[in-house]
Amino acid sequence: MSSLATALPANSSVPANAIYKNPKASVDDRIADLISRMTLEEKVGQVMQGDISNWLNVTDGTFNRTGLVDSMSYKTGQFYIGYPVPWEWVARETLRGQKYLVEETRLGIPALVQTEGIHGFLIGNATIFNSPIAYGCAFDPDLVRQMAEVIAEEGAALGANHIFAPVVDLAREYRFGRVEEMFSEDPYLSGEYGHAYVVGLQSKKVAATVKHFAGFGTPEQGLNTAPVHGGEREMRRTYLPAFKRTIIDADAWSVMSAYHSYDGIPSAADYHLLTEVLRGEWGFKYHVMTDAGGSDKLCNDHGLCEKGDKRAVTMLALTAGNDVEMGGGSFNYRAIPGLLEDGTLDIEILDTAVSRILRTKFIMGLFENPYIAAPEDQWKKIIHSDNSVALARKIDRESIVLLENNGVLPLNKKKVKSIAVLGPMAHGFMNYGDYVVYKSQYRGVTPLDGINNALKGSNTKVTYAQGCERWSNDQSGFPEAIAAAKEAEVAVVVVGTWSRDQNELWAGLNATTGEHVDVHNLNLVGAQADLVREILAVNKNTVVVFSSGKPITEPWISNSSAALVQQFYPSEEGGNALADVLFGSYNPSGKLSVSIPRDVGTAPSYYDYLKGGRYVDAGAIYENGTMKFGHQYVLSSPLPLYPFGFGRSYTSFSFTNVTLSQTNVTADAIVTASLKVKNTGKVDGTEVVQLYVTDKVASVVVPNKELKGFAKIALKAGQEKTVKIDVDVSTLAVWNTRHQSVVEKGEFIVSVGDSSESLKSKASFWVG
Repeated sequence: MSSLATALPANSSVPANAIYKNPKASVDDRIADLISRMTLEEKVGQVMQGDISNWLNVTDGTFNRTGLVDSMSYKTGQFYIGYPVPWEWVARETLRGQKYLVEETRLGIPALVQTEGIHGFLIGNATIFNSPIAYGCAFDPDLVRQMAEVIAEEGAALGANHIFAPVVDLAREYRFGRVEEMFSEDPYLSGEYGHAYVVGLQSKKVAATVKHFAGFGTPEQGLNTAPVHGGEREMRRTYLPAFKRTIIDADAWSVMSAYHSYDGIPSAADYHLLTEVLRGEWGFKYHVMTDAGGSDKLCNDHGLCEKGDKRAVTMLALTAGNDVEMGGGSFNYRAIPGLLEDGTLDIEILDTAVSRILRTKFIMGLFENPYIAAPEDQWKKIIHSDNSVALARKIDRESIVLLENNGVLPLNKKKVKSIAVLGPMAHGFMNYGDYVVYKSQYRGVTPLDGINNALKGSNTKVTYAQGCERWSNDQSGFPEAIAAAKEAEVAVVVVGTWSRDQNELWAGLNATTGEHVDVHNLNLVGAQADLVREILAVNKNTVVVFSSGKPITEPWISNSSAALVQQFYPSEEGGNALADVLFGSYNPSGKLSVSIPRDVGTAPSYYDYLKGGRYVDAGAIYENGTMKFGHQYVLSSPLPLYPFGFGRSYTSFSFTNVTLSQTNVTADAIVTASLKVKNTGKVDGTEVVQLYVTDKVASVVVPNKELKGFAKIALKAGQEKTVKIDVDVSTLAVWNTRHQSVVEKGEFIVSVGDSSESLKSKASFWVG
């Protein structure tokens, strides 16, 4: 593309007092000035993603000057650095790439330096937090804000200034492999987490990328990148609220479009969503980029043009509002000059895209501070600090959900004589979710490690047996595990799903969750279920721990185990966090951010189903084989096994009746709900008070209830506190039959409780 330099002549020299170089000038003036000085080649360079591997040999660390110059000849706007290589390589070559752009190109436009970060900066030995589906259960957005600050600081220490997170897709299709990357099934909760993540990340001048816009999380058959079915009302009611809260209220500096099609329109070519809604209605001013290879899918998979037609792809994506083409594909945007030359593409489209990217860079202060990496002697103080690791443990333990407990938990360190720690997820590797770097699974605190750490200095005997491989039907390890369970006072069995780091996933190693790893059922794989059954038969004090990236449907375990604990994919401190809960040094406060169905065939089980959508005349198959026949369903129930917001504690709480600050309101009012919550048990604990609203009569069918607020409160034994939760009435709008967003007149019922199905008190207000 070097020949493009003369396609749009510009002065070779740039005055030192150019407006775009002046940090005191307005962003709009700086953008306009810089755009006016750019050649076509320089503009096109801003809209394609480069890659550090173009000049860094990620195997031996050598630098390739030719690769750098070639890459920067047409991919100058941003480059990706997410590789499992030493810190020194990343910092050195990130600085080299940035210096080349700032000091060796005519205009000196710095790059966005990009990597992943949904639960940790994607580099070896950075702090690994638990996966989004896990910390979604903490019901604590402020912890997520703190986590995002750590991710930003650790990334910036090596020069990263742009993180591909958060994911605010909704976890409503559990067969989909990427459930682990999502916060929740609920729009409100997901929006609060997304907002907190963006605020935390960008407070450190590291740009967030909100993804995947929009509706990506419920693909047909649960298959990655498959079509999503729905209409305008479904999009606006269910999928867009979390995105708007995250993008607009938090002022996110970039957005990523998705792979799928929605109602027949590919996300990457959806002018209505990307331009009319995101820019026109919401006022988003920054840039949108495709997902990796997402532009190629427009023709190769979605069939909007002939395969390999770069001109067609560019016209579809760029004119829809996809400003940047990520790598991983064919770099279709190289067709821009030809499209401009023959009049197919208007230069204003390109200028608009470039101006959005530049806005992100100016707002970040990137022109004033392009070299953000910390000195090398500071890296180990910033990356994987003691405070960051402590935060990972805190978030992890607050994310653990106690599903069942017949009194065996918490374990008494002074009294329990022996514990058998069993199962394929108990030791030997860390059961992290995806988006960790290669070999991360061999670093961290396993459940066995955590239990041993908790029992240091005690006389409790701890034995371990794997029992079986996670991916095998082989039961040859059962006798050792069963013998250990027989001899122990308590057995802790850890089973579940597993993911892989990105290298292993793309290499095709076995996994049951992760990107492009979709399942047809939600049962335990291989010999795991039989192992649990055999251990339950010999030890009545068996605690089952589900270590997973999505719900597991084995209701018989709920009925048979002494206790059941859900720990979605953990942090590097996962074993210590689990031990904190098992031994009662932390009273579990996690609440399910996703409902758990009885079987894949009874899904979807999300709580906010539309009115009239869940009639129940349940049947059942009992453990002894007896069958009870019903109608919804003949041999099961559409009700979830565990509802959204559910989670037990080692104490109990009482709620007084809720009162409202006002009962006759306008559509833009804030209504404050008040109630008293008391810890009525004998130990300290933390409760998540959840507020749901029902629009009693609406002009269209609406959800039976919707979460609209929550409060997490710590209470000493016997302590009582007043809890106040605000309800923003404007968020109760419906997309009416005239295609308008309207808060309709009438009664709204406020329900408060400790889960979506355990509502303690109700009150109403009326919109006039």
